Amino acid sequence: MFAPRCGLESLKPYSVEEIQWPVRLDANENPTDLPPAIKTKVMEKLAVLPFNRYPEMSAISLKSTLAAGFGLKAANVLVGNGSSEILEALCHAFGGAGRSIVYPSPSFSMYGIYAKLADSQSVPVALNADYTLDADKLLAAAKEAAAVVILLCNPNNPTGMVMPLEQIEYIVAGTNSLVVVDEAYHEFYGKTAVNLLRKYQNVAIARTFSKAYSLAAARVGYLLTNEEIARTIGKVLLPYSVNALTLATAEIVYGLRQEFAGGLAVNSRERERMAAVLSALDGVTVYPSQTNFLLVKSENIAAMVAKLSARGIGIRDFSTAPGLTNCIRISVGTPEENKAVLEAVTA
Repeated sequence: MFAPRCGLESLKPYSVEEIQWPVRLDANENPTDLPPAIKTKVMEKLAVLPFNRYPEMSAISLKSTLAAGFGLKAANVLVGNGSSEILEALCHAFGGAGRSIVYPSPSFSMYGIYAKLADSQSVPVALNADYTLDADKLLAAAKEAAAVVILLCNPNNPTGMVMPLEQIEYIVAGTNSLVVVDEAYHEFYGKTAVNLLRKYQNVAIARTFSKAYSLAAARVGYLLTNEEIARTIGKVLLPYSVNALTLATAEIVYGLRQEFAGGLAVNSRERERMAAVLSALDGVTVYPSQTNFLLVKSENIAAMVAKLSARGIGIRDFSTAPGLTNCIRISVGTPEENKAVLEAVTA
């Protein structure tokens, strides 16, 4: 009888509860749709799109637009079906049997899955108790494992914490591994490691349109790196992996990205307002965040989850996940949604 590939039996797939909560604060999405002016331009573009034609295989138009925004060449950019596809492809391109991929833990849960799918050895390195990173500990683990790739999520998901840019450069300078900085939440933080691309050859920066730019439905992300690394990863990306509708939409959104500034400012204010109220509750810890979500810890977390669920509010429950005992992650929603959260937990 046929059987799956050896190793898949122990692989735990990425999963979330697909419950259509009235208030959806479980996926770190932008709580608002595209600004009307941008959506109008997108619809106008799609109205004349030839649906019978394949998209650009190389996504050269979007690559060129992105490259210009960073002062790079199109050859420095990869576009994928979400940054997730590119990160998985990167692990396939540089991982493999007998190779190791290192990343802090807890962090984005897909890192270990990407490594496993690439037949690589996962080497999670525990964060400190306060969810900060010990860079020397990470470098030591990478050296011991002869890691080919180090994955850093900055700001980190699901903790919301940031690694100072000086710390990231310290890691890049201290290893021969390819250091990939996953900046999925960059727009909420405002600081980036992009400038390291001009100084080091062993660095890549991953970004997504799914969070700040309200394009979770479209699935588009990109990677910035040197030409050789981009060319290598490109060998394992499927042809036409990003559809023409998404490419056209992303190009318009990126060109009008300043339209999102007001929403990002509101999100930041709401995050701090929520953090202040939640932190004042007995027995509750709210970790510092530079993202569009908060990591909340409480010895009585089950009761908090129950209160939120009873009011139709969906959050991400990490309370039984390694390194995240008694923690939940709450995405920052609209002011009205955030009010509902605070009313629920303070009732």
